[in-house]
Order: sequence, then structure tokens, then C-alpha cells
Amino acid sequence: MRYSLLFFLFLIVASLTAQDKPAYRIFDKKGNPATFEDLLKDSRKSDIVFFGELHNNPIAHWLQYELTAALHESIKGELALGAEMFESDNQLLMDEYLSGTIKDKTFEEEARIWNNYATDYKPLVEFAKTNNLSFTATNIPRRYASLVFKGGFESLEDLQEIARSYIAPLPVKYDASLPGYQKMVEMMGGHGGGSENFPKAQAIKDATMAYFISQNLPEKGVFLHYNGSYHSDHYEGIFWYLKNDYAPKAKITTITTVEQSGLSALEAENTGVADYTIVIIDTMTKTY
Repeated sequence: MRYSLLFFLFLIVASLTAQDKPAYRIFDKKGNPATFEDLLKDSRKSDIVFFGELHNNPIAHWLQYELTAALHESIKGELALGAEMFESDNQLLMDEYLSGTIKDKTFEEEARIWNNYATDYKPLVEFAKTNNLSFTATNIPRRYASLVFKGGFESLEDLQEIARSYIAPLPVKYDASLPGYQKMVEMMGGHGGGSENFPKAQAIKDATMAYFISQNLPEKGVFLHYNGSYHSDHYEGIFWYLKNDYAPKAKITTITTVEQSGLSALEAENTGVADYTIVIIDTMTKTY
């Protein structure tokens, strides 16, 4: 009777396990299963952490918050935050909001926030405000990225001094042979027709984010940066500019986010893209 009961309980547990629906898994650079604790451990030992997100994925945004909170609780030193989603000419607004000088309504009306700010980025800004953390608006103002898209890097040379203070120092390094930038040219139908400026507009964003990260690194601690995964995947983008120009000695951990139809293994095309890959089931709901 006792063994029959144990067998019955085993069947119940097995049935519940079979019905479980995990939303995500974490893998390391080689495609081996990893845990949030592994990711946190390496993040704690870094100078800079890139959390590459899918902009509309709720699991990515939740894990961003969880990593932020865990780092704040556990690192020995200062935690500094920064994000692609805020443009450098809005740094004063960010600082005034974090210090309590202006209200959230004023900040949100004037800072050109993204449409999904309330659900996806406001929790991070509020965490910084509550815990007296710095939050750097790292991205280039979009009007200047648009200039580069239309006229190349040369279009920035005649900007006023105050405008140039919102951009990485000119001239910026640019390696058109980087695979990520080459793919952008291919997306535009190959060379010609202005397609060469498309990756340059991306590069000026990457360079500017790298520059402002380097200018706001804590003396002792971690700078956690939130960005679209394509800005740091394959150790290119912002990562490349830091390593080749602005902070070559910085220890950097990269995280990327991908969607797959299954979570049992990391697909070959997603292996080696970052130090850690968060794989999220592709039926996950979106924030917009």
C-alpha cells in the first residue's frame, strides 16, 4: 500500500512537471546552461555590464530590474545606470527629476520618452531615484543621428559647440568592415543610394553611448547599461568603441536576449553572441 501511494505521488509530480511552462532559460557564451546567479556573479566582477534587450519583451525588462536590484544589493562599490532610451541633451532633465527638482509629469512631457516608458523603463528610473543612483542618458539626440543618415559624419562638423557636447568627440573612429555594419548595408540593398550612411548613423549612436558610459564610470563599482541587443551583440557596437577607444581596459560583461520556439538548447545562430544569452519562448506576450 505504501509503495502504491509513493508511485501515485510520483505520477502527480511528473504530471505537474510535464505541464510546467518555463518562460526563459539562460545560457553562457558556449551554449551551456547557466543560472541568474552565474550572470550576477560575473556582472559583480565587471566594470561595465551591457543588458541587451528586445525592446518589447516583458521578460527582458523584468530581468533588467531584477539584475539592477541584485547588483545594488550585492556589489562592493557604486552602481551607476545608463540607457540608450534617453538622449544626452536630456541629461539635465534626468538629473533634475532624480534630485526631486521637477515632477515626473514634467520629466515625461519634456524628455522625449519612448512609448513603452511607463511599463518598461520607468521602474528602472524610479529605482535609481529611490536609491540615489546616477542614471546617464547615453544616446545621441536623434536629430543628429538623422543628420548622419542623410549626410554622413561630415554633417556634424558645422554643429555649434554646445551641440557637439552631446556627441562623442569628432572625428569618431569607424570600421565599415564590422559584420554588424555590413549587414546594415545589405539591408539597404548594398552599396550606393546612400546605404553607406545607414551604418554610420548606427555607429554615431554606438560611439556616443560608449563615450558617455566612459565619462560616467564609477571609480569603484559597476556601470549597468540598458540597450537594444544589436548595440552590443557579437562584441561590436558600443563594446567595440569602448575597447578600441574610450575604455580599453574596462572589464565588460555582455548579455543578449533572443526568442526561440524551444528552450532546451541554445540555437547555433545564437551561440557566442554574448557572454550570457537569455532565451525567451517566442510566444511570450509583448509590451507593445
